[in-house]
Amino acid sequence: MTVFRWASLALAFALVAGCGVSATPAQTDLPVTNACFLTDSNSVPVVLEVASTSEQRQVGLMGRTELPANHGMLFQYEEAREPENGFWMYRTLIPLDIAFLDREGTIRNIRAMVPCSASQGTNCPIYPAGIPYWSAVEMNAGFYLANGIDMGDRLVLNGDKCPTED
Repeated sequence: MTVFRWASLALAFALVAGCGVSATPAQTDLPVTNACFLTDSNSVPVVLEVASTSEQRQVGLMGRTELPANHGMLFQYEEAREPENGFWMYRTLIPLDIAFLDREGTIRNIRAMVPCSASQGTNCPIYPAGIPYWSAVEMNAGFYLANGIDMGDRLVLNGDKCPTED
């Protein structure tokens, strides 16, 4: 057997052996924006990483072992997404809550999502939005409930437009 053939077999074996156990490295180079959720009685400041390309949205918060308090990820789309579209937790290590927002940034649905330890993404559940949506915000599990944020409340993206407490 030639050296080239051995090298090809070794490379193929390494690729196949690594398929089931490779971890997704966490994204760390996304743009960040200050924002806030506005309720009837409160303004909750947040720091959001912005995933606006298909590649960024596909990785999302995969590989993260923690997410600082009041930090999350904003998933933005150029067109409305259908109600059956949603998110999954493949290779996502921390429990998250997700808010689905309309074009004006109003929360139309909130879902709790749990990590999926399956070795293949096809074995992980999808959490559909249940409503048409233009963007979604993932935060640590319990964030929305703990801050009194619910459907009908709104996300304001420019932190300078968020009310501050005096």
